[in-house]
Amino acid sequence: MIQSRNVDFLPTLVMSRVILRADPLGNFCNQNTNISSSSQISVNIDRLLAEVVSKTALTGYIEAFSGKGSDKVYGLAQCRGDVSSKDCSSCIQDAAKQIRQRCPNQADARIWYDYCFLRYSQDDFVGKVDTSFGIFYFNVENVSDPQSFNKELGALMDKIRSEAVMPKNKGLGKGKTGSSPFVTLYALVQCTRDLPQIDCAQCLAIAVGNFPNFCNDRKGCQVLYSSCYIRYELYPFFFPLDSNNGTSVGEKKVIVRH
Repeated sequence: MIQSRNVDFLPTLVMSRVILRADPLGNFCNQNTNISSSSQISVNIDRLLAEVVSKTALTGYIEAFSGKGSDKVYGLAQCRGDVSSKDCSSCIQDAAKQIRQRCPNQADARIWYDYCFLRYSQDDFVGKVDTSFGIFYFNVENVSDPQSFNKELGALMDKIRSEAVMPKNKGLGKGKTGSSPFVTLYALVQCTRDLPQIDCAQCLAIAVGNFPNFCNDRKGCQVLYSSCYIRYELYPFFFPLDSNNGTSVGEKKVIVRH
């Protein structure tokens, strides 16, 4: 069962797709927060996004707000901790453009890319764990030795989750392990930097807890929440990249759950 906060489950959406680096992994437009394009809130969103685009790449993270009173908008943007400032900047620019195109009339919106995440809302969400909306990608192929693979995956996840909650790592944990003499397992986890250690650990635990539901015995999987991100693959995907070990990326499916 997926955990949520005061959000009813909607029917699961399952789609096949080939993921390109420049494509968004997904987005969320809260239809309960509709606004007009000429409203002060919309103006404040544009001002917020301009600041996010200009400043996020400096440190890979930003919290910001725009406006005051009932028109105030809060925002957060974060790049994956292993990417360069150039790739971070490019990703945030794409995210800021796409989020306004995909959610033009909503005051609560989020967008996920491989390299970055961006959200804004009239609610002050900073510092709060949010797993109310999730996106789950999984490889359509299963591993050949599930028992051994899951043991290796569990150990690697425990290790990098412990790294992610350490303040010096800014929410990021990554690593690899040899799941067999010829196959290497790569994994990365990341929390948004606004979360305290205990809340980061909680978000990652919820994400890993969904592995049996969506990622069981799969060759690769991604769990995307608004407060944390988890991914594992049988090929190198984080920086610095290993030389390719010849494993095919393969087709993936995506599940979106409220």
